[in-house]
Amino acid sequence: MEYFLQQAINGLTLGAIYGLIAIGYTMVYGIIGMINFAHGEVFMIGSFLTVIFITVLGSLGIHPTFTIIALVLLLVIPFTGVWGWSIERAAYRPLRGSFRLAPLISAIGMSIFLQNLVQFLQGARNKPIPVVVPGGFTLVESDGFPVQVRWLQIVIVVMTVALMIGLTTLIHRTRFGRAQRACEQDMKMAMLLGIDVNRTISATFVLGAGLAGIAGVMVAYYYNVVNFYDGFLAGLKAFTAAVLGGIGSVPGAMLGGLLLGLIEAMWSAYFSIEYKDFAAFSILVLVLIFRPTGILGRPEIEKV
Repeated sequence: MEYFLQQAINGLTLGAIYGLIAIGYTMVYGIIGMINFAHGEVFMIGSFLTVIFITVLGSLGIHPTFTIIALVLLLVIPFTGVWGWSIERAAYRPLRGSFRLAPLISAIGMSIFLQNLVQFLQGARNKPIPVVVPGGFTLVESDGFPVQVRWLQIVIVVMTVALMIGLTTLIHRTRFGRAQRACEQDMKMAMLLGIDVNRTISATFVLGAGLAGIAGVMVAYYYNVVNFYDGFLAGLKAFTAAVLGGIGSVPGAMLGGLLLGLIEAMWSAYFSIEYKDFAAFSILVLVLIFRPTGILGRPEIEKV
């Protein structure tokens, strides 16, 4: 039971990270109906920026503490937001009126470009970082097996829940959120009603990229190592989480991320760890077969 509880804690932490990245996917899809496959690379850039800023702050005599988390977040979020804005301007806006496959190919090309750019600038080797938030506490112990909860795990889960609540409030209670929902329903009519569609879409990309940057910071702190290839698999897992929970739904993206993290953690604990990805994607296939819209997704109704 203790081992199960430990894996549940690890799975929730991993799922919270997947959920943060998945929200960026689901927000972009909700407005323009396209998947931003370069989103995982924005997450990876956030991890590399974390390494760079920690190194710079360390050279200034600022040592890893909880304060450094806030400082790095304040530095990383604007950078990843700029990347999100640049991706929308370069890969999506020029092709918005084109056939649906063109922006998809463009986003995949942007993903490959960013991946190789970081490899060229930072090298192909893993980049280690020091432990920023050490320690934790023992939740329960039985037969010599302690269930450990790291302070960083608590930070990740609490921050993720707070961001999800804040983002849901932003979408449903603010003028910007109303503009997003109007663009989602009918972009041409929203434009006729005076909504700046281009600005709304760009702001959505920036917001999603900022969330991916936060996830990148948390992953760098959690695993203490980053690699230029990290964005591909994490982006694929987050996309799976978004589809699993119901793409287009922010709570669905978070729920899908948590479920995916728990599935991976439990499979790794009780079965062969080499096949944890097989288990995750198998669950996705079953959901798509029996509930194509995802767990919290709603079918699109086209008015004629």
